[in-house]
Amino acid sequence: MNEITDQIVVGLDIGTTKVCAVVATSDELDRVQILGVGVAESDGLNRGVVVNIDKTVSAIRLAIEEAERMAGITVQNVIVGIAGDHVQSFQSRGVVTISNRDGEISEADVHRLLEDTTHVAMPADREILHVIPQEFIVDGQDGVADPIGMSGVRLEANVHIITGLVSAAKNIYRCIEKAGYEVADIVLEPLGSSFAVLHSDEKEVGVALIDIGGGTTDIAVFEDNTIRHTAVVAVAGNKVTDDIRKGLGVMRDQAEALKCEFGAAMVEMAPDEEIAIPGVAGRNEKRVGRSTLAQIIQPRLEEILEIAAIEIKRSGYARHLSAGAVLTGGGSMVPGTAELAAEILGLEARIGRPMGLTAGLVQEVSDPKFATGVGLVLYGLRPEMIGSTPFRTDHLDGSGSNGSGQKIASGIIGRMKSWFDEL
Repeated sequence: MNEITDQIVVGLDIGTTKVCAVVATSDELDRVQILGVGVAESDGLNRGVVVNIDKTVSAIRLAIEEAERMAGITVQNVIVGIAGDHVQSFQSRGVVTISNRDGEISEADVHRLLEDTTHVAMPADREILHVIPQEFIVDGQDGVADPIGMSGVRLEANVHIITGLVSAAKNIYRCIEKAGYEVADIVLEPLGSSFAVLHSDEKEVGVALIDIGGGTTDIAVFEDNTIRHTAVVAVAGNKVTDDIRKGLGVMRDQAEALKCEFGAAMVEMAPDEEIAIPGVAGRNEKRVGRSTLAQIIQPRLEEILEIAAIEIKRSGYARHLSAGAVLTGGGSMVPGTAELAAEILGLEARIGRPMGLTAGLVQEVSDPKFATGVGLVLYGLRPEMIGSTPFRTDHLDGSGSNGSGQKIASGIIGRMKSWFDEL
């Protein structure tokens, strides 16, 4: 059992509407196998942020226990996704002098440089989640992807820094700890999703990822195989469900079922037929045309996609997205969403489903709503996926990953433990 467990990675997507746990491993040929999947309804979060500890803990336990039963293993550590509109990102630049006698750039020099990029003024309530190198510059020569082994005197880097509220990260940490598990790493959810649904050639030529969840819509822009812009906005699938609930005067569960079973993102795509809706508290059933349902859904999806368009424009890469947009997450499953996105964004658009899986429960996780969970385990097995180079702030304290890809003592976790010590 221990031999197997050492190779196992667990991804935990704590969403606003659901908690999803995915258990995976890789074989000697680096093929990814899904061993177990667990899903539990969640109402302990609001817009991606924990608002009820007990409800979130309960949902985490249910999801992981289901995945454990399916996989036949006991879970100890999880890689968890973080989202919420508190997440912000910005560009930074750092510079160090190479002190080696022979002038050869070492891994320690790169870590020193990345640490230098984090010396930026930030509010006390925010912490750095990721530092992702975009390019290195050696003695004025830009465009360097990996400077290790090169000769030089001056080493610079442009990096993408992603930050989040300390309290939001603390609460996620607390929930997982109270559920009886340890946090192996924390990953921004749009990054996690990107590992599962984007092709490497899309990331190279330029692509926008739009992950429409329940409480948040996560946006990430890629070009030249690295992330260029990230954003999380608090308008997502739950707003569509709320609109249906209010517009048709039905219960929330009914509204969600109507959206999933009969919804359409564009009125012209809705079939000319009626839906029977059971009446509330013994009242007579209602009959509603599917085009009426689409008239409620379309404006809200348009709003979500227009906000995404603003973020893509803000990134400065709107003209560089040759691969267009990839939509994923549960909110993208409404038929016609890709067509509506293409119209609003002015880009080619497709629905992103988890890829790169070769064995195990591949069919069970082929749905867009599992994109983040699958992406987290792919990252756990291949941590170098996070950027053009495998350097992250979790290496700055000298810790790394073990052979299985599980990152037991990452920097973010070390920092989080220090936050608790301060309480």
